[in-house]
Amino acid sequence: MTGECDGTREGASDTATVDVRRTGEADRVTGDSIAQEIPVALVYNGLSHAVMMATPADLEDFALGFSLTEGILAHPGELYGLDVVAGEEGISINMEIFTQRWVELKQHRRNLVGRTGCGLCGTESLAQAIRPVASVVAPDLHDAAIQRALAALPCHQPLQASTGASHGAAWCSAQGEILLVREDVGRHNALDKLIGALRRRGEQLATGFVLVSSRASYEMVHKSCAVGIGALVAISAPTSLAIDRARHAGQLLVGFARPGRHVIYHRPGPAGDPERQQVQEQRG
Repeated sequence: MTGECDGTREGASDTATVDVRRTGEADRVTGDSIAQEIPVALVYNGLSHAVMMATPADLEDFALGFSLTEGILAHPGELYGLDVVAGEEGISINMEIFTQRWVELKQHRRNLVGRTGCGLCGTESLAQAIRPVASVVAPDLHDAAIQRALAALPCHQPLQASTGASHGAAWCSAQGEILLVREDVGRHNALDKLIGALRRRGEQLATGFVLVSSRASYEMVHKSCAVGIGALVAISAPTSLAIDRARHAGQLLVGFARPGRHVIYHRPGPAGDPERQQVQEQRG
């Protein structure tokens, strides 16, 4: 997705058009492009596991990315087949997966039966509330690369440009070149779509970084670390738990990425080098 910003769209399945009246236009009716948001059921070997509200584009990427970042699958080869079926009430993504993973998924669901409160469903203790985060190796990322990717991101978000209602997740080279972007009304969904697309293509994730048009929550750190992404850059702020998990994982975490400046909340460095562990603000 490199090149000039020309505003082109790959498809229209992610938008709908509605008639609206705009103030100051003499009550004239015009069309407005709206981001679609519909129920998407993730079904494994006939077992419906989750229903997500998502934008109905790049759903094959979404299904694989979600399965990997949620620990349902260990690697893409455990997904044997996938079928996207549209219905009146939404979309079902029917997946055929490795039998052992399906057995583990059924056991997990069985553990949910009979529970009453639902803050973190299926969690019995505080220790279980925060899932272990996978260790990663952070790339040696320069501030100029972050700023280059940030400046280019709007040109790679056609759904956001058209509707103003979507998040983007971009895979960027170590030099800041945007190589791939996925969009969705949900920030988690956009990241899952990007991860699914990267893993389907067999991309190497050791040297690049992910740029997201949202805050950096614990889940965003967890999902990116689950597939070995060593650097996460967010346009908005991180949460305290995101910073904590990034430190545990060894992930480079950057927030408040804006033109000319960004804040480094964790940059892994050599032992005994506390200055590289501190929050730093970089200005262009």
